[in-house]
Parts: sequence; structure tokens; C-alpha cells
Amino acid sequence: MKDVYAQVKDYQMETEVKVYHEGQVAETKRFLYTFKKPNHIRIDMKSPYAGMILVYPGDDGKVTVKPVGLFGFLKLHLSPDSTLLHTATGQRIDQTDMGLLIQNIEHSLTDRRHGDVSVSEQDGHVRIEVLAEDHFLAGVLTLYYFIIDKTRWLPLEVREFTPNGIPKREVRFRNLRTSIGVPDGFFQINGGRPEHEQSNR
Repeated sequence: MKDVYAQVKDYQMETEVKVYHEGQVAETKRFLYTFKKPNHIRIDMKSPYAGMILVYPGDDGKVTVKPVGLFGFLKLHLSPDSTLLHTATGQRIDQTDMGLLIQNIEHSLTDRRHGDVSVSEQDGHVRIEVLAEDHFLAGVLTLYYFIIDKTRWLPLEVREFTPNGIPKREVRFRNLRTSIGVPDGFFQINGGRPEHEQSNR
């Protein structure tokens, strides 16, 4: 995965994140995620808050947010550390790229691992199960299921559970396209549209 990702210049994918509470889905987010090395991120929300755009880093090094609805003409500038931008796990917007995920998978299998690793293959996918220190919550153990595309050798899905198997979060990547030549202007709120994904198919 590290070797494959080293060759990727940029990528775009549809992302779905499900957060669980007491074993039940409490929140679902869907968005178009675009990344360009070394650190350019754009998130076009699909649900909830359809139409909201987040870009990092903005000209001021912060996260530029374009809200939806009556406040769509505004631009907010928030620190990546802002709790308004954190996920339930404490993950920040500048900790969302696939390169960091691959690093975290490596740590989960080596220095942060607790117990054995289970690896299986099915339908062209590699499935890794491991109990490890949580990627974003210090002092917390998480049971991870990593689903890897055996053809492209890039992650497709991450499932997180408590050590006793209660689901906490699922992150799924769909329609991943790599090294598609995303222009720099796409990472400016008024420079580029999410339809960029359509024009490059």
C-alpha cells in the first residue's frame, strides 16, 4: 500500500461515514473527498448539509467553510483543531487523507498492536482484523477491520469496534480515482466545482 500510494499525485472518492451509539447507527455522513499532495483537501458535503464545502488549508492556513442555506454567502475560517470540525473519534480534517490511514494501518499491525492479527481473502479483497491502540483516542483500544482492494492495493473500508465487538464507526470509500490531475484552483471555495469528478471520467 505504501509503495502504491507513493505514486499517487491526487485522488477523489465518494466517502460514507457511519457513527454508532450503543450498537445502532446514530449518524451518517456522505461527501465527495478530494486530496492533492502534499496536503490539499476539499470536502463537498452530500448529506447532511448538502452543498457545504470545506477546504484546507485556506490562504490563512485554516479551514475555509462555505455554509449552506441563508448563510451560503459567508466564508468561515476555522482552525483544524476546532471542535466544530472534529469527528466523534477526535479526528481532524487534516488527519483524513489516505496516506495517513495507510500509516495508521501499519502502526496497528506493528507497534500499536495488542494480540494476534487475522488476515483473510475474499472476492478480491484482503481483510485484516486486529486489536490496536485507537488512531485518534489516546489510551483507547479499538478492534479494527481493514478492507483492502487486492487489485489496487489501497484501502476500501475501515470498521471500528470496541474490544468486545460493539460497532463504533464505519468508513467506506467508493469510486476511487487516482492521479486525475486535479487543478490547484479546485481547492479554492470559488475556484472549481464538485463536477470536476464528472468531467474527468
